Amino acid sequence: MKIQLRHFVVALLPLIFGLAASYTFAFTQDKCGRLVGPIFAPKCHWIQLEYQLGFFMAGTLLGCLIAGVVGAWLERRSRRRVAQTVNLNQGVQS
Repeated sequence: MKIQLRHFVVALLPLIFGLAASYTFAFTQDKCGRLVGPIFAPKCHWIQLEYQLGFFMAGTLLGCLIAGVVGAWLERRSRRRVAQTVNLNQGVQS
């Protein structure tokens, strides 16, 4: 059960990073209507959504890279542990 939970958390990293980047961009920006006035506010809104989507994709990419590194590190650590166990068992049987 512990291994499945670990894999689930590693698989969620891209989504978490993407949502965090998108949320950070969306809520740190001023509203378009106050910046450009009521005439250009709809156009500004769509441009702001495009940037928010770009931040989401960049955060997801960063999350994928981090998930890959963490996953490889965990796999290497578990293989090293198995190899040590096998070596110890072979030493006892000899």
